Amino acid sequence: MEARAKAEERNDDLATGSFPQVRRNGSGKRSVNGSGLKAKLLSSTLVVLMCALLGFGYMTQINNTQSTYETLSEDELVRLINETSNQAQLLEQRKNELSSQLSSLKAAADQREQAEKIAKQNEETSGIISGRLPAQGQGVVITITKGSKDIDAATLFTLIEELRNAGAEVISVGDVRVITSTSITSRDEQLLCDGVVLDTPYVIRAIGNPGDLQNAVNIAGGVGSRLKVMYGSRVTVVQSDDVVINAVRGTTTYDYAKNVE
Repeated sequence: MEARAKAEERNDDLATGSFPQVRRNGSGKRSVNGSGLKAKLLSSTLVVLMCALLGFGYMTQINNTQSTYETLSEDELVRLINETSNQAQLLEQRKNELSSQLSSLKAAADQREQAEKIAKQNEETSGIISGRLPAQGQGVVITITKGSKDIDAATLFTLIEELRNAGAEVISVGDVRVITSTSITSRDEQLLCDGVVLDTPYVIRAIGNPGDLQNAVNIAGGVGSRLKVMYGSRVTVVQSDDVVINAVRGTTTYDYAKNVE
């Protein structure tokens, strides 16, 4: 038995190329030293298999993501292009229609705003001219004191006319707003403006060019000189950048005159 054991041990020491050496352990079992090679072979196989799966998945994705247009026929592509072109033309036409409507609305809004602005200006102008609205602006304030003689109505009316001729836009005498139908009369040695008694000193306010209005009163030989010479009155003309005329008139009712339609 010992001789046989030694013989087997001697045979195991002989390397036989790439074949694994088999030894007996104390329990009589053999151990294989080639397990590392098997692990390498298994790893390589798994890598190849994974690469194959990835390649298959990639090709499948490429095939699934191909453009739909590539599968259409030439007639279908031509029809699709024509439909797209028609839709584009319809959209462009609709865009032009909407742009035209927008321009019309803007023009109408501008015209309406301009018309309202003009109407408001005309209303204000008409109100000022007719005496229905108060007014303020550059002008003069004229003060006439009572002199040695009572001033007659004609002289005071002449003063108002001279102011109008000099460009006065708004005039008031005392607390009375002067309009186109205003009259100056006398009664019991008193002057009346449209029936309202005027107290002395007479205060006349006029809105217009201050220099022109002052010259109309103080011009040599004019109404201012007549008041001083003939009636002994003292006439004072003060220019102002803010003459305020609060006197207003009610709406005039006309029995015969009507608006032209």
